Amino acid sequence: MVGHKVNYYVFTDRAKEMPNITLANGRQLEVLEVPSYKRWQDVSMRRMEMIRDYSQKKFINEVDYLVCVDADMKFMDEVGVEILSDVFGTLHRAFYGASRTQFPNERRKASAAYIPPDEGDFYYSGSIFGGTVEGVYKLTNFCHHEMMTDKKNNIEAIWHDESYLNKYFLYHKPTKVLSVEYHWEDYLGVQEVKRKRFVLIRKNDTAIRNK
Repeated sequence: MVGHKVNYYVFTDRAKEMPNITLANGRQLEVLEVPSYKRWQDVSMRRMEMIRDYSQKKFINEVDYLVCVDADMKFMDEVGVEILSDVFGTLHRAFYGASRTQFPNERRKASAAYIPPDEGDFYYSGSIFGGTVEGVYKLTNFCHHEMMTDKKNNIEAIWHDESYLNKYFLYHKPTKVLSVEYHWEDYLGVQEVKRKRFVLIRKNDTAIRNK
């Protein structure tokens, strides 16, 4: 977002461990301390609730757009205002060439995240999405509400918050779809894209999730 004012909001349950970071003029960082959860699945899913609540009470008064991204991603190229829209989704790097029957959507009809095998345009990543504050509020509110509905019925969607995000985009089409340039993994061994703008950092998932 070169040339624009940017606020960085960092959600963490370990706020005291955040380093001091010097930013350029027009940019500021704010650490938002959030609850800790024992299960990584709950950490992932509960962020929808956190983003929703902060959108309503804070973000709406401070910014025009929100870009929500996982912390384990790294900027490798320019990312600018070309991504902004009322609500945008990003193609998942592992399924952008797959048919809809291969998408890892929730297939249990009892789940609020259920998507029939013959429906769905794309499979979207939960690692990067965004839009206007109002657009993000609607998306995250939907996802959190559906998660709580499933939770009451002792159901957990197959890919957690990403499953509910895909259900939302099935019936509320994003006004912009970002290519896999914005959600790439170098260790896939595939090099179709010429520019890798936002890349997932390789990590030991098992070690992190067992902490």
